Amino acid sequence: MTDQTRFLMNESDIPKFWYNVNADNPVPPAPVLHPGTLEPVTPDFLSVLFPMDLILQEISTERFIEIPEEVREIYKLYRPTPLLRARRLEKALETTAHIYYKYEGASPVGSHKPNTAIAQAFYNKKGGTKAMTTETGAGQWGSALAFACNVFDLDLEVYMVKVSYQQKPYRRILMETYGSKVYASPTDRTNYGRSVLAEDPNNPGSLGIAISEAVEVAATSNGAKKYGLGSVLNHVLMHQTVIGEEALKQMDLANEYPDVVIGCIGGGSNFAGIAYPFLRENLKNGKRTRLLAVEPTAAPSLTKGVYTFDYGDTARMAPVVKMHTLGHGFIPAGIHAGGLRYHGMAPSISSLYDAGHIEAVAVKQIPTFEAAIQFARAEGIVPAPESAHAIRAAIDEALDAKAKGEKRVILFNLSGHGNFDMGAYEAYLSGKLEDYEYPAEAVQEAMKHLPQVQLA
Repeated sequence: MTDQTRFLMNESDIPKFWYNVNADNPVPPAPVLHPGTLEPVTPDFLSVLFPMDLILQEISTERFIEIPEEVREIYKLYRPTPLLRARRLEKALETTAHIYYKYEGASPVGSHKPNTAIAQAFYNKKGGTKAMTTETGAGQWGSALAFACNVFDLDLEVYMVKVSYQQKPYRRILMETYGSKVYASPTDRTNYGRSVLAEDPNNPGSLGIAISEAVEVAATSNGAKKYGLGSVLNHVLMHQTVIGEEALKQMDLANEYPDVVIGCIGGGSNFAGIAYPFLRENLKNGKRTRLLAVEPTAAPSLTKGVYTFDYGDTARMAPVVKMHTLGHGFIPAGIHAGGLRYHGMAPSISSLYDAGHIEAVAVKQIPTFEAAIQFARAEGIVPAPESAHAIRAAIDEALDAKAKGEKRVILFNLSGHGNFDMGAYEAYLSGKLEDYEYPAEAVQEAMKHLPQVQLA
């Protein structure tokens, strides 16, 4: 073993293929249903929202899908991202574990989200799209798509969850710097937004509401605008697997292999991005790596949600999918991990979790920020509040290894930096943050309002 800290690769090592978990998932995919008829959707319905290339990727069962050269060319701005050994954190914890992290904050917008944003913007441009719409929670996805749309000369409207719009003004300014228009959702620009405001003028917003607004704008544009989603759908998770594919090679450079791979989880994109290539190794090559998804106790879709069919948005305009859900009417507490405040989980992750191939844990907000501060003071990087959930679990794993006297190799995805999240850190440091656990009774109540799906 050496004392090497950074494990780097060259531009030539940027993956040439995305990994499609549909090829190896032992659980057959459930059908995607039309929100109105509750019958399986057709490509014609999906084509209102997405270009055909992405629709074909969504349903593909090919194991590897080639990354277009135009996309890899933009990836060169920041990929391959570094893998680092957290030696100073290991020392601070006095642990027997080895801790590694894949640092996606190296991208131009400071998160993993451009991995799919660049691909989606490319395929939309190729398909003749002139403008796109999207939602964003904390602003990481909105920033990434704003960056990508600027690269490919597409207009973009972003519907940003109101509580995050207020908490994170610099994310909005970043999106506007790239040329996008940003609106605090719920807005008075859409029929659904107006109906929400009529019922509650002070509604703080949710990802479900913002999705509804962005979908409505695209669906009523007569084809002029398409919709981009930052998580949940298969093609989005697939685009993120460049993270894990690089990490596999970088762990080889470190002459180690992870016992546990960890990612924070809201809709599932960054967790799948690092975990799915290691899942492939488990399923196809006999590896036994634990895959641990970490969510907030305020939005615990895996650990408290029900695995069933539900709408992807609050207005019931998006397709119905089988997933772990807290109910499409979910309005989250105003925790600072805005990117994790979604009511549902990606269908492929939900099926794998239900089948026991993935583990999940929910952590509270204050211990999560304690871990973020400890990491920042040891490693120098201030993590995004979302990423801090993975750090919390990684530290807990390292302390468990210490208590048991085990050598444990831990890999987590540091999916973004927190340089735009100083308001959250100020709230923590001044003692203003509160822990919040989403009540089980609220989930039970939400289950009364699910779509009544009857499949043959």
